[in-house]
Order: sequence, then structure tokens, then C-alpha cells
Amino acid sequence: MRVTLLNGAAPDSDAFDSYLERLAGNLRESGNTVSEFKLRDLVIGQCIGCWGCWTKTPGECVFSDDTAKIARSAVDSDLFLFASPLVLGFTTSLLKKTIDKMLPLVHPYLAVRAGEIHHRKRYRKYPLLGLLIARESDTDDIDISVVKEIYERVAIELATRLAFFGSTERPAEEVAHEIAGL
Repeated sequence: MRVTLLNGAAPDSDAFDSYLERLAGNLRESGNTVSEFKLRDLVIGQCIGCWGCWTKTPGECVFSDDTAKIARSAVDSDLFLFASPLVLGFTTSLLKKTIDKMLPLVHPYLAVRAGEIHHRKRYRKYPLLGLLIARESDTDDIDISVVKEIYERVAIELATRLAFFGSTERPAEEVAHEIAGL
């Protein structure tokens, strides 16, 4: 399996980074290919909603930044794994900003999917999505439910499904085994 792993953690997230390193190592040991992106080390601009990715440069943002590399890796993957500690009850702004910049992966044209209107697929095949989170000390079941539901909606918009949702509370080896079994 080919996995694209987006680390949405802030610079001071040593424990989270170490967990992701163990996870990626375990995935590689079991024969998977892992492409890792530490979002904090990349240049990722804000989506400004200009729609140029649909009209001027179809499939790519008109503003050149590192999201083009991420998008190419994602489309070539079997699993697009978002990873983020929760901050104020949700994934980090770095991860959200990157997801917004994935808009060029779909067409501006609309179609009915999952009983709703969504953008048509640009590519024949899309990777499964996964989300790995680290809970905050006050994270409750409602917080988890909201985060999961929003990422399920992101998956629908990107013409795929949320195939994995987990937390760093489980050992990295267990999570890697579950992911490898998708």
C-alpha cells in the first residue's frame, strides 16, 4: 500500500512527531511505501477562493506552493492519512489550510454523490482517507464525533471515504497493522 502521511502538528509536538515516526516505520517494515509531509516545514498558502484551479490552471492552484507535491502524492496513494493533535477541539489550522488547497483534485462540475450534490471527480481513482488524532486533556466523545463527521464529509467531497479514524492512544504498531489491512 502507498500511504501519504500529512503531519499537521505544530513545531513543539515532539511526542506526536515521535509517534508518527514509529507509525511510518512500522508501515514500511510491513512492506508499505510511505511519503511523509511535515506541513509546518512547507510553504502552504491560504486558498483565497479565486477558482483559478478550475479555470486558469485546471487541477492545480494558480499560486505555486508545496501543496502541488502533496496533491500529486495523494492521488498516487492508496491512503491519504491526515494526522494532527487536536487544538481547541479540532485538527490544526495547518491541516485545515492544506485540505482547503486540495480543491483542485475535483472538478467545478457537480454530481449527486451520497444523495447530495458534490463536485465531480477529476481523476479515475482517489485514495482512501484516514485521520489520526491526538486527544487534548479535555477531549470528550462529542468532540471526537464532530471531528470524525467533518472528515467523513471531506472524504465525500474528495470522492472517497474515511476508511480509518484513530487516536495516538493506541500503540503505533497496532495502528500500523490496522492501516496495512485496509
